[in-house]
Amino acid sequence: MAEPRLVIHLKAVRTAAGLTQQELADRARLSRKTVNTVENGVFTPSVLVALTLARALDVPLDALFTLDD
Repeated sequence: MAEPRLVIHLKAVRTAAGLTQQELADRARLSRKTVNTVENGVFTPSVLVALTLARALDVPLDALFTLDD
């Protein structure tokens, strides 16, 4: 049986907040490239980066993730 994967919903949360990637990056003090690579699944963020993004979006950390069974 396959292990569940963590699915990141950063783009959906960011667009619902009305922010561009650059605006989120500025709020989180991260690069736009980091935001882009997380959104596109190229980079799985560390807990610290995920928490930083959640705080910049003013959402709880678990709002950014779901498990893909």
